[in-house]
Amino acid sequence: MGWGDLGAFGEPSKETPNLDQMAAEGMLFLDFYTASPLCSPSRAALLTGRLPVRNGFYTTNGHARNAYTPQDIVGGIPDSELLLPELLKKAGYTNKIIGKWHLGQQPQFHPLRHGFDEWFGSPNCHFGPYDNRERPNIPVYRDWEMVGRYYEDFKIDLKTGEANLTQLYLQEALDFISKQQASQQPFFLYWAIDATHAPVYASKQFLGTSQRGLYGDAVREIDDSIGKILKHLQQLGISENTFVFFTSDNGAALISAPKQGGSNGPFLCGKQTTFEGGMREPAIAWWPGHIPAGGVSHQLGSVMDLFSTSLSLAGLQPPSDRQIDGIDLLPVILQGKLIDRPIFYYRGNELMAVRAGLYKAHYWTWSNSWEEHSKGIDFCPGQSVAGVTTHTQEEHTYLPLLFHLGRDPGEKYPLRFASEEYQQAVEHISGLVQQHKASLVPGQPQLNVCDQAVMNWSPPGCEKLGKCLKAPKSDPQKCSWPH
Repeated sequence: MGWGDLGAFGEPSKETPNLDQMAAEGMLFLDFYTASPLCSPSRAALLTGRLPVRNGFYTTNGHARNAYTPQDIVGGIPDSELLLPELLKKAGYTNKIIGKWHLGQQPQFHPLRHGFDEWFGSPNCHFGPYDNRERPNIPVYRDWEMVGRYYEDFKIDLKTGEANLTQLYLQEALDFISKQQASQQPFFLYWAIDATHAPVYASKQFLGTSQRGLYGDAVREIDDSIGKILKHLQQLGISENTFVFFTSDNGAALISAPKQGGSNGPFLCGKQTTFEGGMREPAIAWWPGHIPAGGVSHQLGSVMDLFSTSLSLAGLQPPSDRQIDGIDLLPVILQGKLIDRPIFYYRGNELMAVRAGLYKAHYWTWSNSWEEHSKGIDFCPGQSVAGVTTHTQEEHTYLPLLFHLGRDPGEKYPLRFASEEYQQAVEHISGLVQQHKASLVPGQPQLNVCDQAVMNWSPPGCEKLGKCLKAPKSDPQKCSWPH
């Protein structure tokens, strides 16, 4: 979902009344970032509080390549990483993930092996349908075992866009919250729905209701669901004891625009890029009785901060034996403070850009290759900026491209190299980069090796359903990452 998809962020059709109300009752973050411009690495960062280059969710198969966890990925979240739910268990929390996991599908990467107590959802996105011969349809799990597959047991109609998955995920959330409240059990719920990821879907009652087409229908259903979750917390009398945060895993995917892509507002490009449209996210914090209503923060925030902030709320300290990139946002949220910190924009194994204050320095620029672009794959449709949205990887290490995001949020007007403003800002950011690189210990890359044999052929529980498929012979290969 993109920064510009919510009414509270200026979306003109104003079709997100519940999220807009959440913002009115809580705090809006205007400068909030993901840790990667696509799904899997950003989710790994959220749950570990660490940049993907540290937690292993990146590839070295080519320079500055985006990589994620398709069905044939061999890697996943390493055992050496400490995930938020594992740590929350120490404070007595019950933890549930609903929706997309995306941190590896082999048994050792299962969410219940990494701190979650319950799971209803899938290891991958709802891609398909597949023929179950070349590639299996993707399973949906309840806890340890699959309960069916997308397109077979969980219907998604690609012609109409109809699917009731968001309603199933909503009911799971409401039931889990009710159960925890009844047993007076502290809980952590990670509600990771994926309706706005192409192929976009919505349930029948929302189809055709948005001015924005099918994508807008999906956004409206998500908005309605969040409204129901917040109301449920209020009706159970636990809203003042529950911290809720809404954000996205990357910017809107303009490759599927306009029919199945969202809006990144005034920002440049979208998902897969390290321009603002790929990494700046909508973000809202809500905690009635604690967060002053109607707050707007310019704090530079990150999904990794949700790790540190959640631990702080639970009275826990972050692990001291590793570098944690997230910060505790509670002083920002509760006291309106601003914490000085940089934002690092990575694409695969390369530090592409750095933001400090209102300045952003690009050390590398790249949208996507000429080869892919010539096939119609465009991450910046209608947004070509000469020398910036480049189709070859351009290095700017010695003279970074510098933008002032206050005056130029669209990254259209690089500052003049000779200007005093440029020289002062670049000198400051260069110091931050040197400091960062000096302490960087990259994790073992998890997204280098692919093998058809590890796909979802026979997940646990397939025997009961008669849905086991024969896996091909193992044949590990280097994964190919075109972007």
